[in-house]
Amino acid sequence: MTQLGGYKGVVRDALAHLNAADPASPDTFFRRNLPRVGLYDSASDTGQVALATGVMTSVPIFLQAGDVVTNLSFRSGATAAGTPTNYWFALYSDASTPALLAQTADQASTAWAANTTKTLALSAPYTVPKTGIYWAAIMVTATTPPTLLGACAAPAIVTGERNLSQSSGSALTATAPATIATPTAKTFVPYVVIT
Repeated sequence: MTQLGGYKGVVRDALAHLNAADPASPDTFFRRNLPRVGLYDSASDTGQVALATGVMTSVPIFLQAGDVVTNLSFRSGATAAGTPTNYWFALYSDASTPALLAQTADQASTAWAANTTKTLALSAPYTVPKTGIYWAAIMVTATTPPTLLGACAAPAIVTGERNLSQSSGSALTATAPATIATPTAKTFVPYVVIT
């Protein structure tokens, strides 16, 4: 047991200073995959590609049993989506081969400006049945996919470490794949917020 501030059993969050801007209300549900500090635009490092046209990028995110996921939010960087034809967000399960749980509507040719948060609703709210690591995904088919806000991460070093960002699929259009199959690890990790 750790004793802090005179209360037995209370363990303080070592990263509490990073969460100062989180919603203050305990009734406001949200989860995110990265802290809000240290993020940058994938365009600022030409060696890191956030998105490739028609290819899905997915990132792990911790969800607790009972969480009700309604929306996924990603933020574009300095480069807007150039002539998009399809884009959507999706939520995948915590299975060893993650299965599609829900997808947003395909946004087709809807504009996505630079430096803009895009929040899309899932086809139906999803109630998380068990605590675990799920996957939030984004796919954009466009002449120029937008750059994204995120962070650079080291690849897995120890056997068993999961990818912090991965790509899968090709020539994707309006529908998310049924599973995340044969993913390839990526270095750039897009920032995602789930509400």
